[in-house]
Amino acid sequence: MPILSLQERAQRGRRLILLGALINTILALVKIAGGILGRSHALIADGIESALDVFSSSLMWGAIKYAERPPDEDHPYGHGRMESMAAAVGALFLICAGFAVAWNSVREIMAFHSVPNAAHVPSPLTLGVLILTIVLKEFLFRVLHTQGKKLGSKAMETDALHHRSDAMTSIAAGIGITIAVVGGPAWASADDWAALFSCVLIVFNGVKMLKSSAGDMLDEQADPETRDAIRGIAMSVPGVTSIEKCRVRRSGLVRIADIHVRVDGDRTVREGHEIAHLVADALKDAHDLRLSDVTVHIEPEA
Repeated sequence: MPILSLQERAQRGRRLILLGALINTILALVKIAGGILGRSHALIADGIESALDVFSSSLMWGAIKYAERPPDEDHPYGHGRMESMAAAVGALFLICAGFAVAWNSVREIMAFHSVPNAAHVPSPLTLGVLILTIVLKEFLFRVLHTQGKKLGSKAMETDALHHRSDAMTSIAAGIGITIAVVGGPAWASADDWAALFSCVLIVFNGVKMLKSSAGDMLDEQADPETRDAIRGIAMSVPGVTSIEKCRVRRSGLVRIADIHVRVDGDRTVREGHEIAHLVADALKDAHDLRLSDVTVHIEPEA
């Protein structure tokens, strides 16, 4: 993959998120209409989640647009945190939607047990809508997840999880509708049970996204592989004898590092200053690490 600037990576991420939002808009309308006409509460619940995914994708698109702004006087470390904040808001909306649809599913299940013969069996045509949804959603998940990892975008990874969640709920809805169609009116509540199970998946993925976003906002330490790579590059700089500390945090599409390197205690202040610059330049030149800011502290070797 060619080396891309922050603006180029942000632009590519926005294009992919916009593509997913457009597909989600079409799917949401088709699923909600299909659920109403086909008498499927599970399909309606699936459509509502797709509609919320459009809102979430809009948040992610705006977050990436804002996060690509360069550092300024008031934000010396850049604006990358906006990505994590948008991801957290999207996760909260997903959790709330899961509980809302679950409440409606429980009401429908209780109504079915009160008056079993009043339930309507979903139309078999709704299964075609779900099959199309599963294929498209899995495709979007794979594209966004792969590109999100390459570009280092938390917003894209979160949006990808939205698509995977939608694919899983569509599978659950398909199972419930199939049971209801084959079993007849006596099994009509299987559609609502599938919708309820889908809500569990929605809430689970929402909590997972929220936890990941909160980690970024709370300056969670980078993974060991990234820290080891930074230590290795710093140790390759002439004059560095060892590494005392290495702290790395994510800020949107980039990372920020704070590293303490040891040098010979008999070196002059000027020499130590030059070594610090060499370390910082070497780390910033490692484009795969996506380091936008590096602070190097010089310590005397014991």
